[in-house]
Amino acid sequence: MDVTFGGGGHSKAILEKLQGKGKLFGFDQDEDAKANAAQIEDSSFTFVEANFRHMQKFLRLYGADKVDGILADLGVSSHQFDTAERGFSIRFDANLDMRMNQRDAVTAAKIINEYPEGELHKLFGMYGEIRNAKTLAAQVVQDRTRSKIETVEDFKTVLRKLAPRGAENKYFAQAFQALRIEVNKELEALEEFLEQTAAVLKPGGRLVVMSYHSLEDRLVKNFIQKGKFSGDEEKDFYGNVLKPLDAINKKPIEPSEEEQKINTRSRSAKLRVAEKLK
Repeated sequence: MDVTFGGGGHSKAILEKLQGKGKLFGFDQDEDAKANAAQIEDSSFTFVEANFRHMQKFLRLYGADKVDGILADLGVSSHQFDTAERGFSIRFDANLDMRMNQRDAVTAAKIINEYPEGELHKLFGMYGEIRNAKTLAAQVVQDRTRSKIETVEDFKTVLRKLAPRGAENKYFAQAFQALRIEVNKELEALEEFLEQTAAVLKPGGRLVVMSYHSLEDRLVKNFIQKGKFSGDEEKDFYGNVLKPLDAINKKPIEPSEEEQKINTRSRSAKLRVAEKLK
Protein backbone atom coordinates (compact mmCIF):
# COMPACT_ATOMS: atom_id res chain seq x y z
CA MET A 1 0.00 0.00 0.00
CA ASP A 2 1.04 3.54 -0.80
CA VAL A 3 -1.17 5.33 1.71
CA THR A 4 -0.12 8.85 0.62
CA PHE A 5 -0.51 8.59 -3.16
CA GLY A 6 -0.13 12.33 -3.97
CA GLY A 7 1.44 12.71 -7.40
CA GLY A 8 1.89 8.96 -7.76
CA GLY A 9 5.68 8.88 -7.96
CA HIS A 10 6.12 6.20 -5.32
CA SER A 11 3.23 4.13 -6.64
CA LYS A 12 4.65 4.11 -10.16
CA ALA A 13 8.02 2.94 -8.85
CA ILE A 14 6.36 0.15 -6.83
CA LEU A 15 4.32 -0.97 -9.84
CA GLU A 16 7.51 -1.23 -11.93
CA LYS A 17 8.91 -3.61 -9.31
CA LEU A 18 5.68 -5.62 -9.06
CA GLN A 19 5.53 -6.24 -12.82
CA GLY A 20 1.97 -7.52 -12.52
CA LYS A 21 2.85 -10.13 -9.88
CA GLY A 22 1.24 -8.32 -6.97
CA LYS A 23 -1.39 -5.73 -6.12
CA LEU A 24 -0.96 -2.13 -5.03
CA PHE A 25 -3.52 0.01 -3.21
CA GLY A 26 -3.03 3.78 -3.32
CA PHE A 27 -4.82 5.91 -0.72
CA ASP A 28 -5.43 9.66 -0.87
CA GLN A 29 -8.27 12.04 0.02
CA ASP A 30 -7.15 14.81 -2.35
CA GLU A 31 -9.09 15.47 -5.57
CA ASP A 32 -5.87 16.23 -7.47
CA ALA A 33 -4.42 12.89 -6.35
CA LYS A 34 -7.52 11.16 -7.69
CA ALA A 35 -6.91 12.79 -11.08
CA ASN A 36 -3.25 11.67 -10.98
CA ALA A 37 -4.32 8.11 -10.15
CA ALA A 38 -6.69 8.03 -13.12
CA GLN A 39 -3.64 8.27 -15.39
CA ILE A 40 -2.24 4.95 -14.17
CA GLU A 41 -3.33 2.17 -16.50
CA ASP A 42 -2.25 -0.91 -14.61
CA SER A 43 -4.61 -3.68 -13.53
CA SER A 44 -2.42 -4.26 -10.45
CA PHE A 45 -3.32 -0.80 -9.10
CA THR A 46 -6.41 0.23 -7.15
CA PHE A 47 -6.95 3.81 -6.00
CA VAL A 48 -8.88 4.37 -2.78
CA GLU A 49 -10.24 7.88 -2.28
CA ALA A 50 -9.85 8.06 1.50
CA ASN A 51 -7.62 9.26 4.32
CA PHE A 52 -5.15 6.62 5.50
CA ARG A 53 -6.80 6.66 8.94
CA HIS A 54 -9.53 4.53 7.25
CA MET A 55 -7.02 2.05 5.80
CA GLN A 56 -8.22 -1.12 7.53
CA LYS A 57 -11.88 -0.54 6.73
CA PHE A 58 -11.24 -0.09 3.01
CA LEU A 59 -8.88 -3.04 2.78
CA ARG A 60 -11.62 -5.25 4.18
CA LEU A 61 -13.99 -3.78 1.61
CA TYR A 62 -11.59 -4.86 -1.15
CA GLY A 63 -11.04 -8.28 0.42
CA ALA A 64 -7.38 -7.69 1.21
CA ASP A 65 -7.06 -7.89 4.98
CA LYS A 66 -3.29 -8.49 5.08
CA VAL A 67 -0.52 -6.80 3.09
CA ASP A 68 3.24 -7.22 2.64
CA GLY A 69 4.22 -3.57 2.81
CA ILE A 70 2.95 -0.12 3.72
CA LEU A 71 4.55 3.15 2.57
CA ALA A 72 3.61 6.52 4.08
CA ASP A 73 5.18 9.78 2.91
CA LEU A 74 3.71 12.24 5.41
CA GLY A 75 2.91 15.93 5.14
CA VAL A 76 2.03 18.05 2.14
CA SER A 77 2.81 16.83 -1.38
CA SER A 78 4.94 18.93 -3.73
CA HIS A 79 1.88 19.37 -5.93
CA GLN A 80 -0.13 20.81 -3.04
CA PHE A 81 2.69 23.19 -2.10
CA ASP A 82 3.09 24.34 -5.68
CA THR A 83 -0.62 24.94 -6.32
CA ALA A 84 -1.04 28.53 -5.15
CA GLU A 85 -4.80 28.46 -4.57
CA ARG A 86 -4.50 25.64 -2.02
CA GLY A 87 -3.00 28.10 0.46
CA PHE A 88 -0.29 25.76 1.78
CA SER A 89 2.73 27.80 0.75
CA ILE A 90 4.09 31.09 2.07
CA ARG A 91 5.38 31.82 -1.46
CA PHE A 92 2.00 32.66 -3.00
CA ASP A 93 -0.87 34.87 -1.93
CA ALA A 94 -4.15 32.95 -1.87
CA ASN A 95 -7.06 32.24 0.43
CA LEU A 96 -6.03 30.61 3.71
CA ASP A 97 -7.35 27.16 2.89
CA MET A 98 -4.86 24.32 3.62
CA ARG A 99 -7.44 21.52 3.38
CA MET A 100 -6.04 18.25 2.05
CA ASN A 101 -9.62 17.06 1.64
CA GLN A 102 -11.45 19.96 0.01
CA ARG A 103 -14.78 18.51 1.03
CA ASP A 104 -13.99 19.30 4.67
CA ALA A 105 -15.68 22.37 6.14
CA VAL A 106 -12.85 23.78 8.27
CA THR A 107 -10.28 25.97 6.53
CA ALA A 108 -7.22 27.71 7.97
CA ALA A 109 -9.07 31.03 7.68
CA LYS A 110 -11.94 29.71 9.79
CA ILE A 111 -9.50 28.66 12.52
CA ILE A 112 -7.61 31.96 12.50
CA ASN A 113 -10.79 34.04 12.65
CA GLU A 114 -12.91 31.93 15.02
CA TYR A 115 -10.72 30.01 17.47
CA PRO A 116 -10.52 31.50 20.99
CA GLU A 117 -7.18 33.02 21.96
CA GLY A 118 -6.37 30.11 24.27
CA GLU A 119 -6.88 27.55 21.51
CA LEU A 120 -4.68 29.54 19.12
CA HIS A 121 -1.98 29.75 21.81
CA LYS A 122 -2.13 25.96 22.23
CA LEU A 123 -1.92 25.10 18.54
CA PHE A 124 0.88 27.60 17.76
CA GLY A 125 2.86 26.26 20.71
CA MET A 126 2.21 22.54 20.24
CA TYR A 127 2.02 22.19 16.46
CA GLY A 128 4.26 25.07 15.40
CA GLU A 129 6.68 24.91 18.33
CA ILE A 130 6.64 28.71 18.32
CA ARG A 131 8.31 30.25 21.37
CA ASN A 132 6.13 33.36 21.55
CA ALA A 133 2.93 31.42 20.82
CA LYS A 134 0.94 33.25 23.50
CA THR A 135 1.93 36.67 22.13
CA LEU A 136 1.14 35.54 18.57
CA ALA A 137 -2.32 34.30 19.59
CA ALA A 138 -3.05 37.67 21.25
CA GLN A 139 -1.85 39.51 18.12
CA VAL A 140 -4.07 37.42 15.85
CA VAL A 141 -7.14 38.13 18.02
CA GLN A 142 -6.32 41.84 18.14
CA ASP A 143 -5.83 42.14 14.38
CA ARG A 144 -8.89 40.10 13.40
CA THR A 145 -11.17 42.44 15.36
CA ARG A 146 -10.26 45.16 12.85
CA SER A 147 -10.57 43.02 9.72
CA LYS A 148 -10.76 39.31 8.91
CA ILE A 149 -7.53 37.44 8.23
CA GLU A 150 -8.50 35.65 5.03
CA THR A 151 -5.42 35.31 2.83
CA VAL A 152 -1.84 34.11 3.08
CA GLU A 153 -0.65 37.73 2.88
CA ASP A 154 -3.08 38.80 5.60
CA PHE A 155 -1.63 36.19 7.94
CA LYS A 156 1.97 37.01 7.01
CA THR A 157 1.24 40.68 7.84
CA VAL A 158 0.33 39.58 11.38
CA LEU A 159 3.36 37.30 11.63
CA ARG A 160 5.82 40.00 10.50
CA LYS A 161 5.04 41.98 13.65
CA LEU A 162 6.49 39.21 15.83
CA ALA A 163 8.90 37.26 13.62
CA PRO A 164 12.56 37.25 14.76
CA ARG A 165 14.67 39.46 12.51
CA GLY A 166 16.55 37.38 9.94
CA ALA A 167 14.41 34.32 10.61
CA GLU A 168 11.10 35.50 9.20
CA ASN A 169 10.60 32.62 6.77
CA LYS A 170 11.23 30.00 9.45
CA TYR A 171 8.69 31.72 11.69
CA PHE A 172 6.16 31.84 8.84
CA ALA A 173 6.74 28.14 8.14
CA GLN A 174 6.20 27.21 11.80
CA ALA A 175 2.93 29.14 11.99
CA PHE A 176 1.68 27.70 8.69
CA GLN A 177 2.62 24.19 9.83
CA ALA A 178 0.60 24.65 13.02
CA LEU A 179 -2.48 25.75 11.09
CA ARG A 180 -2.14 22.95 8.53
CA ILE A 181 -1.86 20.27 11.19
CA GLU A 182 -4.97 21.59 12.93
CA VAL A 183 -7.00 21.93 9.72
CA ASN A 184 -6.29 18.35 8.67
CA LYS A 185 -6.07 16.76 12.15
CA GLU A 186 -2.81 15.28 10.92
CA LEU A 187 -1.42 13.92 14.18
CA GLU A 188 -4.70 12.24 15.16
CA ALA A 189 -4.89 10.65 11.70
CA LEU A 190 -1.28 9.48 11.96
CA GLU A 191 -1.90 7.81 15.33
CA GLU A 192 -5.00 6.03 14.01
CA PHE A 193 -3.08 4.87 10.94
CA LEU A 194 -0.09 3.56 12.90
CA GLU A 195 -2.31 1.61 15.29
CA GLN A 196 -3.87 -0.18 12.29
CA THR A 197 -0.55 -1.15 10.69
CA ALA A 198 0.06 -3.99 13.14
CA ALA A 199 -3.28 -5.59 12.29
CA VAL A 200 -2.89 -5.09 8.54
CA LEU A 201 0.70 -6.26 7.99
CA LYS A 202 1.52 -9.92 7.46
CA PRO A 203 4.24 -11.39 9.72
CA GLY A 204 7.51 -10.16 8.23
CA GLY A 205 5.71 -7.37 6.38
CA ARG A 206 7.28 -3.92 6.47
CA LEU A 207 6.18 -0.40 7.34
CA VAL A 208 8.13 2.50 5.80
CA VAL A 209 7.37 6.04 6.99
CA MET A 210 8.88 9.34 5.86
CA SER A 211 8.25 12.28 8.17
CA TYR A 212 9.23 15.93 7.88
CA HIS A 213 8.95 17.42 11.36
CA SER A 214 9.67 16.29 14.90
CA LEU A 215 6.02 15.91 15.92
CA GLU A 216 5.38 13.26 13.26
CA ASP A 217 8.73 11.54 13.70
CA ARG A 218 8.26 11.29 17.48
CA LEU A 219 4.95 9.46 17.05
CA VAL A 220 6.42 7.06 14.48
CA LYS A 221 9.55 6.42 16.56
CA ASN A 222 7.60 5.79 19.78
CA PHE A 223 5.14 3.44 18.09
CA ILE A 224 7.89 1.37 16.49
CA GLN A 225 10.04 1.24 19.62
CA LYS A 226 7.35 0.93 22.30
CA GLY A 227 4.11 -0.01 20.56
CA LYS A 228 2.53 3.15 22.00
CA PHE A 229 2.83 6.91 21.58
CA SER A 230 3.81 7.99 25.08
CA GLY A 231 4.78 6.64 28.47
CA ASP A 232 7.12 3.83 29.37
CA GLU A 233 7.50 0.56 27.51
CA GLU A 234 5.27 -2.32 28.57
CA LYS A 235 7.12 -5.61 29.10
CA ASP A 236 6.12 -9.22 29.54
CA PHE A 237 7.16 -11.48 32.41
CA TYR A 238 10.53 -12.12 30.75
CA GLY A 239 11.33 -8.45 30.18
CA ASN A 240 10.52 -8.40 26.46
CA VAL A 241 8.94 -5.18 25.20
CA LEU A 242 5.33 -5.75 24.15
CA LYS A 243 5.17 -4.24 20.68
CA PRO A 244 3.94 -5.41 17.27
CA LEU A 245 6.83 -4.08 15.16
CA ASP A 246 10.61 -4.28 15.24
CA ALA A 247 12.79 -1.42 14.00
CA ILE A 248 14.97 -2.26 10.99
CA ASN A 249 16.94 0.98 11.34
CA LYS A 250 17.56 2.10 14.94
CA LYS A 251 18.25 5.65 13.80
CA PRO A 252 16.26 7.42 11.05
CA ILE A 253 17.69 7.42 7.54
CA GLU A 254 18.31 11.00 6.41
CA PRO A 255 19.07 12.42 2.95
CA SER A 256 22.67 12.82 1.89
CA GLU A 257 24.11 16.24 1.09
CA GLU A 258 23.93 15.34 -2.61
CA GLU A 259 20.24 14.45 -2.37
CA GLN A 260 19.51 17.67 -0.48
CA LYS A 261 21.10 19.68 -3.29
CA ILE A 262 18.95 17.90 -5.89
CA ASN A 263 15.77 18.05 -3.79
CA THR A 264 15.81 20.82 -1.19
CA ARG A 265 12.47 19.66 0.24
CA SER A 266 14.13 16.47 1.43
CA ARG A 267 16.28 18.35 3.96
CA SER A 268 14.11 17.65 6.99
CA ALA A 269 13.07 14.13 5.93
CA LYS A 270 13.50 11.18 8.29
CA LEU A 271 12.80 7.65 7.08
CA ARG A 272 12.00 4.81 9.51
CA VAL A 273 11.49 1.15 8.60
CA ALA A 274 9.90 -1.50 10.81
CA GLU A 275 8.98 -5.15 10.37
CA LYS A 276 5.91 -6.95 11.73
CA LEU A 277 7.02 -9.44 14.35
CA LYS A 278 6.13 -13.07 13.64
